[in-house]
Amino acid sequence: MIDLLGRLFGKDDKIGGYAVAVVAVAQAEGALARVEDELFTFAKAAEATPQLREALTDQTLPIDNRAALVRDVLGDRAHPSTIALVSMLIEAGRARDLTKVAEAVVSIASEQRQHEVAEVRSAVPLSDAQSDRLAQALSRATGRQIEVKVVVDPTVVGGVVARVGNEVFDGSIASRLGDAKQRLGS
Repeated sequence: MIDLLGRLFGKDDKIGGYAVAVVAVAQAEGALARVEDELFTFAKAAEATPQLREALTDQTLPIDNRAALVRDVLGDRAHPSTIALVSMLIEAGRARDLTKVAEAVVSIASEQRQHEVAEVRSAVPLSDAQSDRLAQALSRATGRQIEVKVVVDPTVVGGVVARVGNEVFDGSIASRLGDAKQRLGS
């Protein structure tokens, strides 16, 4: 685990420390998969929504207000641990690191399961069946066990773009149109 943390964070031990704490708490509550998914989804949403990101990271706003925002956004849909863990990051002044911590939690949890993570960008949410088929296809293509984490990204025009480590699998319509244009010599 120490080797994994070193590869992920280099000298920023705090991000690794928070990620390890999140994993430990979620495992103890038997909710690691759920907390991992909720944390990842919330972090990516905050990263993609400037108003939410600014509200969470604005040090001039009282911590209670920022924690209340987390509770309002996640509501009853999220596991209580997810809300508590995001609030803990805000209280510790690490809201800017939310995405890094979420990605580290995903990496630690997937390594424990001996899987690799594919971050998949799609214009629309994928069904469980679609995610499963995509994970199987990526596993065949890479020769590794793959877990899919979907990020809804409206800039992806049809299809999906998947990143597994340094490998990118671009199955978007824009990519296919570009390939067709090249083949036609235009």
